[in-house]
Order: sequence, then structure tokens, then C-alpha cells
Amino acid sequence: MNALLLATDSALRTLFAQPRASRPNPASSVTELQLNDAERRQAGALMRINHVGEVCAQALYTGQALACRDPALRAQLAEASREETDHLAWTQQRLNDLNDRPSLLNPLWYAGAFAIGFAAGKIGGDKVSLGFVVETERQVEAHLQSHMDLLPAADTASRAIVSQMKADEIAHAQMAMHAGAVELPAPVKTLMQAAAKVMTTVANRV
Repeated sequence: MNALLLATDSALRTLFAQPRASRPNPASSVTELQLNDAERRQAGALMRINHVGEVCAQALYTGQALACRDPALRAQLAEASREETDHLAWTQQRLNDLNDRPSLLNPLWYAGAFAIGFAAGKIGGDKVSLGFVVETERQVEAHLQSHMDLLPAADTASRAIVSQMKADEIAHAQMAMHAGAVELPAPVKTLMQAAAKVMTTVANRV
């Protein structure tokens, strides 16, 4: 019951509360350049997608922790989730700075990611659940790298945030591999890529 209450609290905080980062925002250490209207809209759309990714990361880790059988692994998942909270706060702040907004479908994205994380842990066990972490973080890393190329050259603030997020995602994947993750079958990876494509395409605008 306590675990379920914590999962509910995590969902409410992710979707409706102002996230608080435990680390300084990487954007605070760079000199922000002036963006024109087109650049601002482009950066806002990309950072909205990144914000959705962090909403999904919170949901995925919460679902996995709820299903996790190993207390030590549950603690590792909780630590990774705390780092993802930093990302959530940073991307939210950047959207505010760009006078843009989060996706209107965040509750839907959260529910889907939570269901995947919980099902992976319950049906496949901890090693399969960790396999989802590895594959998710690999795909997110590639996605963030593409955003480094797509962000306006003048948007040094967003670029600093995305760069730190990318480094953290690599560390999360390595954590999962060291904890005993199994490699997911190719069809599952393809399905995850297709789902991510739908999410990023819709979140670009909605």
C-alpha cells in the first residue's frame, strides 16, 4: 500500500506540481544569445518534446520501482528518477523562458509509460525491466543528439541542458547494464522506436 501511495504521489507531482531540481540548471552557466521568433518556436517545440520525454521517464521508473522485487535495485531506480526530476525541472524552466508550454497530453504520455514500466517489471522480472531501461536510454540518447543538431545555433541555453541530459541518460543505461539487464528482442526495440516516433511527432505540436 505504501508503494502504491508513493507511486500516486509521484504521478501527481510530475503532472501538476512545479518540479524542483537538486542540481543547478546547466543553462545558468552559459551566455544566452538572442533568438528570433522562428528560432524561439523551433526551440520551444524541441524542448516540449524533451519535457514529454522526462514525464515519461518519471512514469517508467515509477512503474518499474513499484514492480521491482529487489530493494537495492529499487533504490537505484529511485536515484535515477531523482536525476530525471532535474531534467523535468530544467526543461520546464526552459519552456517558460521561451514563452512556450508543455504538451497538453502529458497525462496520457505518463499513463502509457507507467503501464510499460510496471508491466515490464511484473511480467518479465527485474532483468527484463532493466533491459527496458537500457533500450529506452539508448533511444533517448540518440534522440537528444539529434536535437543538438536541430536546435538553433544561437540557443546556447537549450543546448547546455540537452548536453547534460544526454550525459545522464548514458549513465542510467550503464547502471542498468551493470545491474544485470538483458538485451531486449529486436521486435520489442522496433515497437519502442515506433511508439517514440508517435510521441515526438504529436508532442511537437500538442
